[in-house]
Amino acid sequence: MTLRVERDEADGVAVVTLDREHRHNAIDLATAAGLAALWREFRHDDAVRAVVLTGAGGAAFCTGIDRDASVPQPGSPYSVDDPLAAIGPKAADLWKPVVAAVNGMACGGAFYLLGEAEFIVASDTATFFDPHTSYGMVSAYEAVYMAQRMPFGEAARMSLMGTAERLSARRAYEIGLVSELAAPAELPEAALRAARTLAGFPTQAVQGTVRALWSAKQAALQQALAQAPALIALGNLPPDRQAALFAARRAVPEPRLR
Repeated sequence: MTLRVERDEADGVAVVTLDREHRHNAIDLATAAGLAALWREFRHDDAVRAVVLTGAGGAAFCTGIDRDASVPQPGSPYSVDDPLAAIGPKAADLWKPVVAAVNGMACGGAFYLLGEAEFIVASDTATFFDPHTSYGMVSAYEAVYMAQRMPFGEAARMSLMGTAERLSARRAYEIGLVSELAAPAELPEAALRAARTLAGFPTQAVQGTVRALWSAKQAALQQALAQAPALIALGNLPPDRQAALFAARRAVPEPRLR
């Protein structure tokens, strides 16, 4: 299993753990399908009133799509078959609150998940970065999600600077991407504390508030995401050149932490 799900019916909280620690919790096709199915399942499970989403181990929350999870693409710049398109809770029409608990690295496709969480709690050792441009790829969906959650200049810098820089947990907290910092050992309880509070409130009021919050930005979000397939198809290097850049990644200097 690539996902671990723990339900506490007394508290009304489900903890979902990306359980591929050996791959830095990168998302393969089975994990992507599992996430999409799980969010749909939670829609109909009245015992689940709030969710904590995290990654196994301390090295990474999620490092995006697994490089081995290749999907044949249409031969048109106007279409992209994105294997991560349905991994977020909002893509499954789930309006129960999701608290992301970020431990270690969060990068690339991790922003599909963070972009659809209500708020983020992070360990003070967490880092955030987007490697796309370094590997000849367009950051489209990821950049759109982060531009919704960060000041524009910060989102632009992270999306464009690739692997050269990483955003520290402290800086992420200062700019509002992260709502709470915790020591690594205290991260699970910090996220659970918030989720238990949300699960303890009248569920219809909570879900209605979640829906209202997202309606405030959903129109702009959908318009921006609609541009992503063509931008990716037009701007990405061919897969073999991407792979060569990825294989050479260990030769580049250590990223700057800011």
